[in-house]
Amino acid sequence: MTFNSSGPLAGRKTRLALGVAALVAAGAFLFLRAEAPKPAEAAEPAKAAARPALTVSLTSPQTQDWPQVLPANGNVVAWQEAVIGAEIANFRITEVRVQVGDFVKKGQVLARIASDTVASELAEAKASVAELEASAGEARGNAERAKELREKGFYSSQLNTQYQTAQHTAQARLAAARARQQAADLKMSKTGVLAPDDGVISARSATVGSLTQPGQELFRLIRGGRLEWRAEVPSADLGKVKAGDAAVLTAPNGETVRGKVRAVAPSVDPQTRNGLVYADVPASSAVRAGMFARGEFELAKSPALTVPQSSVVLREGFAYVFRMEDGERVAQIKIIPGRRLGERIEVMSGLDATARVVATGAGFLADGDVVKVVDGVAK
Repeated sequence: MTFNSSGPLAGRKTRLALGVAALVAAGAFLFLRAEAPKPAEAAEPAKAAARPALTVSLTSPQTQDWPQVLPANGNVVAWQEAVIGAEIANFRITEVRVQVGDFVKKGQVLARIASDTVASELAEAKASVAELEASAGEARGNAERAKELREKGFYSSQLNTQYQTAQHTAQARLAAARARQQAADLKMSKTGVLAPDDGVISARSATVGSLTQPGQELFRLIRGGRLEWRAEVPSADLGKVKAGDAAVLTAPNGETVRGKVRAVAPSVDPQTRNGLVYADVPASSAVRAGMFARGEFELAKSPALTVPQSSVVLREGFAYVFRMEDGERVAQIKIIPGRRLGERIEVMSGLDATARVVATGAGFLADGDVVKVVDGVAK
């Protein structure tokens, strides 16, 4: 027997069934939406674009005529150093007029020596000359009269000879007195110690009040203020250096001084197998006598492929440059450096003349880095 329900209870069941069906439909829609693929325009790119590691400028190697250089070491010494002393002994020094480092002229008075005793000797010599001049004049007159009277027969030959001998004796004594006067004059002139040449005083031992001694050194003078670099060069390379070649010295403070080769030693030290090269060096505050200096000789010129020093990177004992490959990436290239001149370095091998290399900032790059190029190709 079947009953058809109606009324409020049947309506509630119907609404409940419809609500459950709606929830199931909404869940199925959300599940299907989550599983569906995303639109193409919203997909992330599979691979991000590479960012430049550094902004750089490029340069190309340049071929220049550079001199071949021969490095050497040596001492800077005075070209000629004069030792100045007093020429009269046992006299007291009364005045010293120069100090170490002073530049003096030839004939300039460096020191004064007491001249009182020498002045008295000179006065005595002058008086003796005057006396003997009078005696010589008298003897000359007597000889002339004796000669006249002998011709008239009043004097004998013996007496005439005596007068002639007296005249010659007086003249000889006068000559000796004049020699003593000349010696006194010369001695007086030696009371001033003079500079024998232009130059710089390099040492002074003269002091006021001290007595001069034979052979005693009072001053040392660098003649003309000239210095020379005595560089030691191996015998195998000695023939490459010639008079007139340029010599470039590097002082301890980093300053460079240019000189010129004056002579090459004709012999070689048998122990070191090195020969000396003498190079004239101009007077400069950077180099002084007695200083050790490094330098190099500039020989014949030859072509050199060069790059800026800032393009070369030293890593693990080797030299590298970074060459532009495809417009955005650089490759690390090993090179063999050669000569250096100013801010440029010679590339002996490993780099082509048409290559483009990083000019600055190469030390911050690695092989294969992407770079951004600015300002085109640097010079």
